[in-house]
Amino acid sequence: MQTRLLPFSKDAINEAARLIASAEPVAIATETVYGLAADATNASAVARIYAAKGRPAFNPLIVHVPTLAEAERIAELGPLSQRLAEQHWPGPLTIVAPLRNDSGIASLVTAGLPTIALRVPAHPAIRALLDASARPLAAPSANASGAISPTRAEHVMRTLGGRIALIVDAGPCPGGIESTIIGEIGGKLRLLRHGPVQVADAEVVSSGPIEAPGQLTSHYAPAKPLRIETRSAAPDEYLIGFGDVGGDANLSPSADLKEAAARLFDLLHGAEQSQKARIAVAPVPDRGLGAAINDRLRRAAAS
Repeated sequence: MQTRLLPFSKDAINEAARLIASAEPVAIATETVYGLAADATNASAVARIYAAKGRPAFNPLIVHVPTLAEAERIAELGPLSQRLAEQHWPGPLTIVAPLRNDSGIASLVTAGLPTIALRVPAHPAIRALLDASARPLAAPSANASGAISPTRAEHVMRTLGGRIALIVDAGPCPGGIESTIIGEIGGKLRLLRHGPVQVADAEVVSSGPIEAPGQLTSHYAPAKPLRIETRSAAPDEYLIGFGDVGGDANLSPSADLKEAAARLFDLLHGAEQSQKARIAVAPVPDRGLGAAINDRLRRAAAS
């Protein structure tokens, strides 16, 4: 299969919508990372996502919808989840909630779970595709399963080129870190994945069965060994610095966590393409967005 790369435009979105209607997945930018989008109501289309990524069938997908009202048609949001949705949608927050019996969502999407992960995205590219395709879109990150998440179209082409028909290039993703994922059980919020949205008073779920995307112990991993929380590098290591720790590249010389999150996967891609045999990353404070950055780094280093 030849993978076409089209700049974000009305014509590109129309072509992407045509492919969606034909049960083909397409890569599209979101505010977090590039997603591999397909019709969430079509089992064949969803199966093609799993096949293109080489994704384990037990790992559920996030479904993107244009509005809170559409999310409520698919799932039963509890009162706390509803409040968070009103505060943060459209945006980088995913909510896991019980799936409605009449949702029409293909069972492959939820990996057999009674719940579904939903998000209302903010990026104009995926919002345009949601409007043009007029259906909910399952859209995990547009990369080979377990590899570094893509924040640029060229990152997508590197691992999915020849596996999908189209990449809509809308430039670099502004956020650079996947969405926060929360769930609600018994009137309490549970944090299933760290991300850009900080949720106060949520219980952090660090182990147990898979309930949502991004919970695999080894994930977001480069093809080279990765060492984290180090202030210096061995001669064969590519050092990604932070703040006053320099190196071959720096997440944020000013120690700005928002800038570091936006640059994280881009710099990991650069390190993976370097001549150095291994990668090292400087310490990042484990607060705010730093918790999400460290979550990704720990999973990447676990491979």
